[in-house]
Amino acid sequence: MIRAVVFDVGECLVDETREYGTWADWLGVPRHTFAAMFGAVIAQGRDYRETFQAFRPGFDLAEQRAARAAAGQPEWFGEDDLYPDVRPALRELREAGLWLGIAGNQTVRAGGLLRELFSGDVDLIGTSDDWGASKPDPEFFVRVAEAVPFRPEEILYVGDRLDNDIRPAASAHMPTALVRRGPWATIQWQEPEARSVPTFRVESLTELAERIAKFNAEAR
Repeated sequence: MIRAVVFDVGECLVDETREYGTWADWLGVPRHTFAAMFGAVIAQGRDYRETFQAFRPGFDLAEQRAARAAAGQPEWFGEDDLYPDVRPALRELREAGLWLGIAGNQTVRAGGLLRELFSGDVDLIGTSDDWGASKPDPEFFVRVAEAVPFRPEEILYVGDRLDNDIRPAASAHMPTALVRRGPWATIQWQEPEARSVPTFRVESLTELAERIAKFNAEAR
C-alpha cells in the first residue's frame, strides 16, 4: 500500500517559466530563444545546463547564481509560481491520511523558500544540497527512504522527469507518478518507458488521492 507521497519540486510543484525567463534576461538573450534552445537540449537527452553553454561558453551555474544574488537578482519562487493544483492536492492527500514530503534537486536557498511555503503542509522538506546527493544518483533516493518512516514500496515519488525522477525512484523500489507538465514530461510523455515504468500517469496532482485510494483498495 502507498502510505507516503513525496514530490519533486521544479515543474512538479513549481512552474519554472518565470525563473528561466530571468536566466534568459541575465544572459542577455531573448526569452523565446532561450526556451527554444532549452527544449532542444532536453529533446536530445542532454543535461539542461548545456543550454547556458550555448549562449555563454564556460558558464558556471553555481558562480552565476552567486553573481545574481550579489546583484540583487537571486533565483526565487513564491506562491504565485506554484501550479494551481498544488494546494488542493496537498489538502486532499492529507485528508486521506497520507504522510507527505517534498524532495528535489534544489539549493540551500531554494530549501529555505520551500520551508516558507510548505512547512505547515508536509512532513518532510529535503534538498540535494541538504543531503549531498542529487538525482538521478541512487543515493538521493536512499536519503528519501531514510527520511520517510515507511518502506520504499510504500512511498510514492511524484515527478515530471522520466530520467531524473521516475526511473531512479522505481529502481529504488518506490511506486511513482509521472505528471504531464513542463518541458521534460511534455517531451518524454510518449516514450515507451514513460508509459511502462510509472505506477500512475496523471495530468494533474489532484488525480493522486483517488488513484492512490484505488491502488490501496486493490492491494488489500
